Amino acid sequence: MSQVRCSGTVRLMLFFCLLVLGSCQKSDKSDGYGNFEATEIIVSSEANGKLELLDVEEGRRMAAGSVVAVVDTTQLHFSRTQLQAERESLMAKRPSLGARIGVLLEERRNIKRDDDRYRRLVKEGAVPSKQLEDIENRLSVIDKQISSLETENPGIAGEISAKEARIAQLNDQIKKSVVRNSVDGVVLTRYAEKGELTSYGKPLYKIADLQTMFLRVYLSGAQVPQVRIGEEVEVLIDGSKSRKGRITWISAKAEFTPKIIQTREDRVSMVYAVKVQVNNQDGRLKIGMPGEMRLLKRGS
Repeated sequence: MSQVRCSGTVRLMLFFCLLVLGSCQKSDKSDGYGNFEATEIIVSSEANGKLELLDVEEGRRMAAGSVVAVVDTTQLHFSRTQLQAERESLMAKRPSLGARIGVLLEERRNIKRDDDRYRRLVKEGAVPSKQLEDIENRLSVIDKQISSLETENPGIAGEISAKEARIAQLNDQIKKSVVRNSVDGVVLTRYAEKGELTSYGKPLYKIADLQTMFLRVYLSGAQVPQVRIGEEVEVLIDGSKSRKGRITWISAKAEFTPKIIQTREDRVSMVYAVKVQVNNQDGRLKIGMPGEMRLLKRGS
């Protein structure tokens, strides 16, 4: 009889222990579940031609501003040299054009003096009017020649400006043929190889700053009012290892529960995405790794 009472007591104690453990587990439940991600940047070519250099390898850390690729610029250099020669030739014409206009102006002044003198002589009847007409015809021809040269001068200036604009365009294309890494980060994927032909906008590689990661979790509509941007939270890795995080973004619209939330009781019809920034200086966090978020008690 005592054995029966003892076994009953043991079962009762076990039952209460299970209740206590269940309540503890329930209180330790995380507020949000999701996966880690990083800001990924796809670096593309800004020039057309053969890749003379592509110094990137998957997994390698690259510094911002370092030269990672060079596109062949031989033809661009040839075109620029030709345009520079044409510009110099046009600029050389400007002084000679001015000198020619100066000679014609001096000749016009001389003819003008003869014109004034012959007008007086014709008025006095000392010379025939035919000579005055010849001088006036010469003066008209000189005026037309000067006018022609003066209209030619702005044309040369316009051609020089056009050449300089084209040279500036080629300089920009040559500059963009050298690809520099945009951010400090780790190369995730390489899309091209040295020696291949590339074109404007063609992806060369993908890079991400893995020292700062983001945990994207999904909260129900009832949970969203409890969080705010800038709030510090606890981030769990593998369900136990924790580190601090900070909420940086809360979605303004609801969406259907994503497939990554597998637990039936955690799935609701509509949820809001939240991003938590987490320091990853030790490099333990990887893109796609699952994580959990717990809200900290305010005022603690």
